[in-house]
Amino acid sequence: MLVNICMAELCKNAGFAGSNNLVQRDLVFLCDRIESKTGVIISLSTIKRLLNGQFSRLPQIATLDAIALTAGYQNWQQFKISKSPEVNQNGKANKQKWPHPAPGGAKTFSARLFFWAAPVLLISAYLGITMKAGKPGLAGVDKARFSARKVTGNDVPNTVVFSYNVDSVAADSFFIQQSWDRNRRVRVFKHNYTLTDIYYEPGYHTAKLIANDKIIKTLDVSIPTNRWVFYAKEGFFKGLPKYIAANGVKSPSFKLTKDDLLKSRIDIQKENAYVNVYFPSQIASSSDNFVLRFRVKVDELKNEPCPFLMTEVFCQRQFMYFGSTLKGCTSELQSQFGENNLNGKTNDLSALGSDLTTWQNVELSVKNKNATISINGAKVFSASYHQSCGLITGIGFISNGLCEVDSLNMKTIEGKEIY
Repeated sequence: MLVNICMAELCKNAGFAGSNNLVQRDLVFLCDRIESKTGVIISLSTIKRLLNGQFSRLPQIATLDAIALTAGYQNWQQFKISKSPEVNQNGKANKQKWPHPAPGGAKTFSARLFFWAAPVLLISAYLGITMKAGKPGLAGVDKARFSARKVTGNDVPNTVVFSYNVDSVAADSFFIQQSWDRNRRVRVFKHNYTLTDIYYEPGYHTAKLIANDKIIKTLDVSIPTNRWVFYAKEGFFKGLPKYIAANGVKSPSFKLTKDDLLKSRIDIQKENAYVNVYFPSQIASSSDNFVLRFRVKVDELKNEPCPFLMTEVFCQRQFMYFGSTLKGCTSELQSQFGENNLNGKTNDLSALGSDLTTWQNVELSVKNKNATISINGAKVFSASYHQSCGLITGIGFISNGLCEVDSLNMKTIEGKEIY
């Protein structure tokens, strides 16, 4: 009961209308939010169990403290205290009903209860303090070292050499995670100081050095390309990219063709997501103030009932993207600006619907963390956020068809050209 209440509040604080109907990217966002606020890593399987209440025993106190802190409380104990009247009022708590004492015997009964309870309380308090004091901590974290270097230039795949030293850290296990993707986590050990890993996708990644279940160091790893890179993936969150050699790139325009896919041995019968991204090596402009304009259309590869396009401005921190599809399919849309995550199931995103099979003129304007989207000259949507996303690190378009972009232009609010 209490875990359900806490998770509902955590989801609300994260910008969701509730804890139901969350998709994979929503769950990843919640894990990252907990991680960034508490340093505690919670896996996707654990977050699913917490949301669905599927656990045979109460989760570990570190997990409970993490979700309570992310929901806006000091720790799980403070959350429990604040919610106990609410739980009791709803009749969900187990109330102990003591026998009613005989008339005039209330003081005697209370004294008798205290006589037996006091030693138990003292022993419990002593055990609690002893157990807390004896719990192993993460001593020596300040002496940990973590750095990285690339072995190739601005291209993918790109091997990165991580150098680390955790010899002085008191912990049972250590890991290096190359990005937000928990599947890209590798165990490392004391008295070993090097780990190499391959980045198959370009981007601005945050690598993490983890001791037990806590992040002790983070490291920004930039994998730029300085050109448009195209690839297909069977899923957003799994599998390796299959690179596409495209001929229709004439800056500031590009397009993919069916012939490009076939020559690159892409199976067009599969449910692929086609990714088109550009990551410059020079990063200097704020994601909180800019204007992005472009003309776009998506040619269908198959008879898709809901052709979609996701436009993303990649940032150092947080996500910034919005989706578009046919009006009748907007229930499936996802959009996010900073910590403000918008799910089409629980938010009305119908204004972002458009016929992507014909040319659409799109503008995304962000001014002082207030985002406005215009389609064909009409303002259709706005959203705001509070936590800065940092600098702009790239631009991307993801669709389930052949994306063609024309007249792409990105400037600062003051008019300085970004791309």
